[in-house]
Amino acid sequence: KLDDTHIGQLAMMDIRSLGEWFEDVESRLSDKQNIIASEVLKEIRKRIGFLLDIGLDYLSLNRPLRTLSGGEAQRIRLATQIGTQLVGVLYILDEPSIGLHQRDNVKLIKALQSLRDLGNSVLVVEHDKDMMLESDYVLDMGPGAGRHGGHIVTAGTPQEILKSSGVTASYLSGKLGLPVPKSRRKGEKGELILKGANGNKLKQVDLHLPLGTLICITGVSGSGKSTLIHETLYPILNREIYHSKKEPMPYQSIEGLKELDKVIEVDQSPIGRTPRSNPATYTGVFSDIRTLFTELPESKIRGYKPGRFSFNVKGGRCEDCEGAGMKLVEMDFLPDVHVPCETCKGKRYNRETLEVRFKGKSISDVLDMTVEQAVEFFEFQPKI
Repeated sequence: KLDDTHIGQLAMMDIRSLGEWFEDVESRLSDKQNIIASEVLKEIRKRIGFLLDIGLDYLSLNRPLRTLSGGEAQRIRLATQIGTQLVGVLYILDEPSIGLHQRDNVKLIKALQSLRDLGNSVLVVEHDKDMMLESDYVLDMGPGAGRHGGHIVTAGTPQEILKSSGVTASYLSGKLGLPVPKSRRKGEKGELILKGANGNKLKQVDLHLPLGTLICITGVSGSGKSTLIHETLYPILNREIYHSKKEPMPYQSIEGLKELDKVIEVDQSPIGRTPRSNPATYTGVFSDIRTLFTELPESKIRGYKPGRFSFNVKGGRCEDCEGAGMKLVEMDFLPDVHVPCETCKGKRYNRETLEVRFKGKSISDVLDMTVEQAVEFFEFQPKI
């Protein structure tokens, strides 16, 4: 034990209390211990400092990583990188401000600027206004999405961007904006009342949700939003409506369930049953497209069934890559590499299947279309 505390007790502290415990620990150690500890303590304090700087003071050291939000995990990685004190590195971050409260946004921006000040380059893909205005240089991509995008609309310092004329610039300068609604909906279906929620760090929370309205749950990072909604409310509703087995976090009571007959969670987990799912198969439109290809005269002469046009079953797909269009090359010491299949050149199907065409396009050409192009292409197929 150090100062009557064992390592398990330290791991259970949140980072702010831990920082305080380490502040003047020298005065509580013997001379011999102090000689051993001097360098180590410097490192420990530095790392605790990094975690405090990016707003993670509420996490305890032994919190399992899978229970962290995406933003928290990304910020822990960031703290590790600041700690390595490397120079001449290009850091690329993809929307690090996602799910961050404005208060913590300031801390995140400061952390990124300190990485830059060490002598590194920091490249951030971002929609956040504060982040854009605090950066040294901005590249605005557009003007639209998909085939309407792909151009650099403007580039320059935030001040230069504010004077330019793109969509992004108009929102940043306040020319365009989302007006505040004149009236709010009251909701006429009663309310859902959850009492005494106290999972993780919730402290006997009572929640009143007016039904028939759009409700937003907000608060600083780590304040218990996900615990309240995803881990308490959703499992309760799931259990009551669908008799699910997942146990909600501790709570006292819930009222107003008779107003609801369904609950659907739209979360960030990967969609589709198999890794080969794509928007066409997931939304179900692909079965109609396959039926259409089966009805073509060429298919009827050859006796093709809808399975012929599926890339998931044997028959019409390229057997070399099993309909994936890609082959996985496993590398030693490096990440795996995906290369286009040499037999079908990434088209997923064998030659015979690709010979069946609708308006000059094979089933593979249809899969390559964007939604916008497909709407025009299938304009006379109302169901599709």
